[in-house]
Amino acid sequence: MPSFKIDLSTAVVIVATAPEAKLVDKRTGERAVDRESGAGLSTVGLVISDEGEGNLYKVTVPETGYPEGLQPGAIVQVVGLKARDWENEFNGQKRHGISFRAVAITPAA
Repeated sequence: MPSFKIDLSTAVVIVATAPEAKLVDKRTGERAVDRESGAGLSTVGLVISDEGEGNLYKVTVPETGYPEGLQPGAIVQVVGLKARDWENEFNGQKRHGISFRAVAITPAA
């Protein structure tokens, strides 16, 4: 499925939740990895505020793409944020949504 770039040039981005390992299987604890680099993937909660509106997004980022000790409340910049729609079927129920992926999260200048 195609992905779409998200322009954050006028937005303020604040870390809402610290990075957590993204798991393929919660029962086994198997961690999701980036197909290209092999780096483990993490999920970070970000509040993105722009044009008077703020929303919380869960963004997947490689563990090599954010600084150690990234904490809630930090103002950051997001590099290469993209949105992708997804759909799957589980136990006979169709589910769908939008996932968000970034190349990196860096401290704001």
